[in-house]
Amino acid sequence: MTEEKFSCERDGMTIRGLVFSPEGENLPIAIISHGFMANYGTTKGYARWFAEHGCMSFCFDFNGGCAFGHSGKDRTKMTLYTEVEDLRAVLAYARGLKNTNPDDVTLMGCSQGGFVSAMLAAELKDEIRRLILFYPALCIPDDARAGRMMIMKFDPASIPDTLSFGPIKLGGDYARTVIDKHFEDMISPYEGPVLICWGTKDGIVAEKYMDGALAAYKNAVLYKIPGGRHGFSKKTDKAALGCLEEFIQKS
Repeated sequence: MTEEKFSCERDGMTIRGLVFSPEGENLPIAIISHGFMANYGTTKGYARWFAEHGCMSFCFDFNGGCAFGHSGKDRTKMTLYTEVEDLRAVLAYARGLKNTNPDDVTLMGCSQGGFVSAMLAAELKDEIRRLILFYPALCIPDDARAGRMMIMKFDPASIPDTLSFGPIKLGGDYARTVIDKHFEDMISPYEGPVLICWGTKDGIVAEKYMDGALAAYKNAVLYKIPGGRHGFSKKTDKAALGCLEEFIQKS
């Protein structure tokens, strides 16, 4: 297996990440998306896991989606929808490589990256073989309506142009673009197999969103991992990877 840097373009912006390549031709594709203000370092282990299981796998930094990252740094333009476009660009890049199978694609995402992966899968439908969501942040539209997103607080009836997340400034469109949306409508068009892993001590995304996702999908399985928090520890991550391996074998 090799590990290399890759980059691709989207609307004049450069997306940077890592690609893990096992030996072989016509390799399945796996793309792993990181969470809010994280970076590909948090998903690198999952990309390596997929490569060890025979996939050409990719992890990358969203434009404006990282506190510290390697892609574009203008956080004021980042929304769920811009991240969908970044993911779409990475998928197009992966499909264009000579030794990948463009018809065998797995999307995986953690937290906000899970929501973004679910949104693109809902759009592409049967172009995606399987979808994997680790503690997906499906609460984002409800949080926008409540005027409370992470530590950002604002008047949802008059969303300001700038939202503060500690020293990090986001644009008002981060909330504005989802405030009238409902996550069930945004994800349910995807009918392929879905794995959802969520920890029972997640203090950011409530259990009701996982149950709602399970109801919205036609072909999903939900694993509630005892003691898991938002962002798995080594122990809970091991449990989640066990669920993932079982899921991959069945799908």
